[in-house]
Amino acid sequence: MRLVLIGFGNLGRGLTLTLVEKLGFLKEKLALVPKIVAVVDDSGAVIEETGIEWKRLAAMAKRGGKISSFPKAKRGELALSVIEDVDCDVVFELTPTNINTGEPGLTHIKKSMIAGRHVITSNKGPLVVAFRELQQLAKKQGIEFRYSASVGGAIPVIELARKLLAGNEAKEIQGVLNGTTNYILSRMGEEGASFDQILREAQELGIAEKDPTLDIEGVDTAAKLVILSNAVLGRNVKLTDVKRQGIRRVTPEAIKLAKEAGQTIKLVGVANQKIIEVSPKLVPLGHPLAVGGTLNAVNFKLDLAKEISITGFGAGPRETSSSLLGDLIDIYRTIA
Repeated sequence: MRLVLIGFGNLGRGLTLTLVEKLGFLKEKLALVPKIVAVVDDSGAVIEETGIEWKRLAAMAKRGGKISSFPKAKRGELALSVIEDVDCDVVFELTPTNINTGEPGLTHIKKSMIAGRHVITSNKGPLVVAFRELQQLAKKQGIEFRYSASVGGAIPVIELARKLLAGNEAKEIQGVLNGTTNYILSRMGEEGASFDQILREAQELGIAEKDPTLDIEGVDTAAKLVILSNAVLGRNVKLTDVKRQGIRRVTPEAIKLAKEAGQTIKLVGVANQKIIEVSPKLVPLGHPLAVGGTLNAVNFKLDLAKEISITGFGAGPRETSSSLLGDLIDIYRTIA
């Protein structure tokens, strides 16, 4: 399969190294032989129609930096021309998320679909802004569209719902969907320290961004909940439909009182056919959502299977590459 990578930040480089690592496995077990024919970022592109040599790709990924700095790179904003002109089977859209406009990822995905390319993305922005439009365009163009990595990192939440729960009707989704806020709340409970102290610690460790607003105000969780609601519950909701409250007001005293009552406090997203909301909630200790550290967890309430939960690492280039690779394998099996 001929692949194009749009975006070569942490996720693009992580996926590249994962593909290099798994080449033998993919060929031996699945008869899947991937070739990356172009890598693009906002500075330029490296294009080789016969496939970029894997050692060179690995060296690029390990070195980092802008694509325009690599030998034989073409300079300029070339994403759209690469999508339209370079012969490929699958486009990976891995650019940074913009949950307000979805751009530039939204345009990249649309152009890829119109050009007849299958699409895999980790980008929440386009899905939050135009989920139904993209689903309809994919169907119209007869291409496969996968976005497992947009929610839950390494956790195959969407694929679990799409395939393994076939025959069940999902009644409600509950999720701890943000590793940063879960780390902060977990550490506050362990140390009895203030929100501000633990936030600084998380920033020093690289768990929280310099500007952590989207995480701690619940916006990131809300975006993921919108995607799950539309993909699994069949709703057509936007980010503005989510009733949202972050974790700034959670105190060590509140967490202590919860613990004494056999509970913990987590930032939980809840969606069913009537509500969609994100807020700090009391969760019984031992409940599937009572996960610690940077873990994520999702609980499905179903008509037949009652409840099914899944837990795992929700962030990190290597962990997210697991979902991206899984989507590639799924498309390969679907079209083979």
